[in-house]
Amino acid sequence: MKGIVFTEFLELVEEKFGLEMVDDIITASELESGGAYTAVGTYKFSEMVQLLTHLSERTQLSVDDLLYTYALHFFKVIQRSYPGLLNTYSDPLELIASIENHIHVEVRKIYPDAQLPVFKIVKRSENTLILDYLSSRAMYSFGLGLMHESFNYFNKNFKIDFEKIKEDGTYVRFFIVNTDENSKSGSI
Repeated sequence: MKGIVFTEFLELVEEKFGLEMVDDIITASELESGGAYTAVGTYKFSEMVQLLTHLSERTQLSVDDLLYTYALHFFKVIQRSYPGLLNTYSDPLELIASIENHIHVEVRKIYPDAQLPVFKIVKRSENTLILDYLSSRAMYSFGLGLMHESFNYFNKNFKIDFEKIKEDGTYVRFFIVNTDENSKSGSI
């Protein structure tokens, strides 16, 4: 897993829960890296799992809730670091539908060894999108948060539901509808 995911996660933990919490979850974990991350480094996913688990235990927030909150933070990182990427799109459905064939292609240019989830379009219309998420890491809540922020970025109303095709969250289907008043009614 790329280091930027770790550095930004720890920045969020410090912002929301304080530096002491950052130190606490690092100390409680058995991290091969020792908890010293660089944005360009590569680290084991198991380290993120440990950090999330210890943060969840200490805050009484679920790992899914923490991942969702982290996604809201990470979208701001994307806005700040890659504004040209977001400006390529005119609406959130277009952005979300392009994850696999454009955004992940660009990510791999920067981080060639990145292990990214797979997003498959099941069905697409002007105002709806059914999208499958597949990843052994089961970080679908992170994806959900990024999708929500995509709609917020474009100032559009939306509804996103999901169904776990596999109970462990490694295969999830998202049902996304642009409910903006200016758009035609969309049904899935």
